[in-house]
Amino acid sequence: MKNSWHNFTDYLNKLPIPEKAKPFYVSWVKKALCWTNKAQKKSELSPISENNRKRFIKFLETRYEPWQVAQAEEAIKLYNYFISSVQTSSPEKPDQAAWSYIKEEACRLMRLRHLSYRTEKTYLSWIEKFQKFTNSKAPVRLTARDFQDFLTHLAVERRVAPSTQNQALNALVFLYKHVLQQDITAAIDAVRARERRRLPVVLEKEEVERVLQHMPYPYHLIGGLMYGGGLRLSEALNLRVKDVNFEKRQILVRAGKGDKDRVTILPEKLADPLWEHLQKVRQLYEFDREENLPGIHLPEALARKYPNAGKEWGWYWLFPSPKLSVDPRTLTVRRHHLYPTSVQRAFKRALAKAGIEKPANVHSLRHSFATHLLEAGYHIRTVQELLGHKHIQTTMIYTHLARQKLLKVQSPLDRE
Repeated sequence: MKNSWHNFTDYLNKLPIPEKAKPFYVSWVKKALCWTNKAQKKSELSPISENNRKRFIKFLETRYEPWQVAQAEEAIKLYNYFISSVQTSSPEKPDQAAWSYIKEEACRLMRLRHLSYRTEKTYLSWIEKFQKFTNSKAPVRLTARDFQDFLTHLAVERRVAPSTQNQALNALVFLYKHVLQQDITAAIDAVRARERRRLPVVLEKEEVERVLQHMPYPYHLIGGLMYGGGLRLSEALNLRVKDVNFEKRQILVRAGKGDKDRVTILPEKLADPLWEHLQKVRQLYEFDREENLPGIHLPEALARKYPNAGKEWGWYWLFPSPKLSVDPRTLTVRRHHLYPTSVQRAFKRALAKAGIEKPANVHSLRHSFATHLLEAGYHIRTVQELLGHKHIQTTMIYTHLARQKLLKVQSPLDRE
C-alpha cells in the first residue's frame, strides 16, 4: 500500500490532536518536503531525514513564533512515524535466543552498577516491551529508528504520561549504551508524551485522622510517618531502627529518590507509639538471632565492608515483615520489610471505612503533608527540603492547592 496525503490525514484523525490543528500539521509537512525538494504529490511519500528536519526547524525559528515551530516539529515527527509504521518491507526473522542473552546481560550489568532491584525489574519490563514492539528483531540490527518509533508509539498510540515515557527512555538508553554498546542518545528525538497537569488528591486534616484511625497496627504508624514527615511509601518501609532519632524528633531518610539523604520530622504524637512498636520489633530481631538467620539486606558497599552489619540491631528494619522471604538476587532466605501492597490495601480499606469518596491513595498522605504545611504559612523552600524535591517547581504544585483555601474567594453568585 502506497502512502498518500489521504492516508496521513486519516492517521492524524485518530490522534488526540485538536481538529483545528490537523490541517496545519499536514501543511507543515508539505512545506518541509518542498523545502527539502522532496515534494511528490502523486507518488509514494518519503520520510524526512534527521538532518533535513533539523535544518528546516532552524529555518522556521527565524520566521515563526515558538509555538508554531513546536507544532511543525511534532508534525514532522508524526509524519516520519506514520511512514515507518506503514512500510511494506517484510518483517525480519525473530531472534529469541539473542534476546534471552540480551536480557541476562542487562540484568548482570545492572547488578554490577548496583541499581536497585525495583529499577532492575522496571528496566527489564521495558526491554521486554521493546522486544515485543520490534517483533524480536535481531538485537544487532536494532537502530535509532527502532528506538524513536517505540517512544513515539508510547506517546501517540499508548498515550502514556511523560513520566512513563521517560522511564522507558532511561531503560532503553541503558540497553543501547551498556548492552548493545551503541550511544544513540543524540539521535533520539521522538514525539514527546503530552503533559497532563492534574492536581494531586489531598485529604483534609480530619480526614487524615479518620483514615489513620481505621488503619490497623502497624500500618497506622507507616501512614502517620508519611503524613507527619512527608515520606514516600518506599522511604517509610526502608527505614532502619538507627534512622529514628527520638531525642531530636527527627527521621533520617537514606537513599531517597535520586539516591539522596535528607532529614525530616518525627511527629511528636508518634514518638511514644513508635517506641512501643520498637519493643515488639526487638522481640522479632532476637528471634532471628536465636535462629541464626542471615542478616537483613544492606546496600552492596556496606555489605562488603561490614559483612556482619546486617545482624546488628541498628540496621534492622523499622517495619519488618512477620514472614521470611527469598532474596530474588541472592536466593537467600531472610527477613524483609513489609511489602508496599500490604500498606496500600490497608489504606484503601481504611479510606472506605472512613466514608471518604475521594480517589486518594496512600501517597495522598505525603501530598496532604505538603499542602497543610503551606497552608500553615511555612516557607516553600522549607517544604521542598522536607519533601526532598530537587526542583522548586515540583513543590510549587502544592501552592495551588493551599492558595485555594487561603484566599477563600467567594463566588459572585453567593454574594448578597
